[in-house]
Amino acid sequence: MSEHPRRPYMVGNWKMHKTRAETRDFVAELAPRVADHAAYVDVAVCPAFVSLAAALDAARGTAVRVHAQTMGRAPQGAHTGEVSAPMLVDVGVHGVVLGHSERRRDDGETDRLLAEKVPAALEAGLEPILCVGETEEERDAGEMERRLRHQVQEGLELVPTERLAEVVVAYEPVWAIGTGRVATPEQAQEALGFVRALVGDRSRAGAERIRVLYGGSVKPDNAAEILAGPDVDGALVGGASLEVADFAALVAAAAR
Repeated sequence: MSEHPRRPYMVGNWKMHKTRAETRDFVAELAPRVADHAAYVDVAVCPAFVSLAAALDAARGTAVRVHAQTMGRAPQGAHTGEVSAPMLVDVGVHGVVLGHSERRRDDGETDRLLAEKVPAALEAGLEPILCVGETEEERDAGEMERRLRHQVQEGLELVPTERLAEVVVAYEPVWAIGTGRVATPEQAQEALGFVRALVGDRSRAGAERIRVLYGGSVKPDNAAEILAGPDVDGALVGGASLEVADFAALVAAAAR
């Protein structure tokens, strides 16, 4: 256990993978494997919308939380294809990933849009996981801090100061996703420490309590090193969250 009051958090983002049956089987197998760590680590999976109910059924009575991968900003209305925060709460979902780099890149999600989505999630009773991170071009141009400052400040702008610690921020080094470049544990800690400092500009107490996750190709063989960073409170895991053994190993690493 770490000395600070922030519980480690391991979140598996399944992206566009797993049918309802595969989801049920995964959660049923995962839950007993992470049960012993539940006193020390929060664990969540993020299935596709159509598999949320199956995940929630399988997770009932266990320590596994279920999050959605995105949501619309409006509570209801003429928004074809969108799912609202109150709908997710109605299903029983605990939280929602917002502003993932793939949604920013492929679906045009902007910081201005996310500034509305984050408080909308909070107000509905969901835990928002705000994703931030710079591209390869921005990294190479020395603009990491400028980009993160904009994403964090705007994404949290409309969140009441006293509720900042209820948001989770996940840093994704977009430049290290599918490029062959790997972020070192030092680079991960540097970025997460900067994110925490940005929150501290609003509230020192909020910065001490907000959980900041690392989201760049975390695997069982590098997890311990990355999670050792003093500002690293866990991970938003992509590919390694699709196999029960791998994800359980990551949760065990976080518990240590």
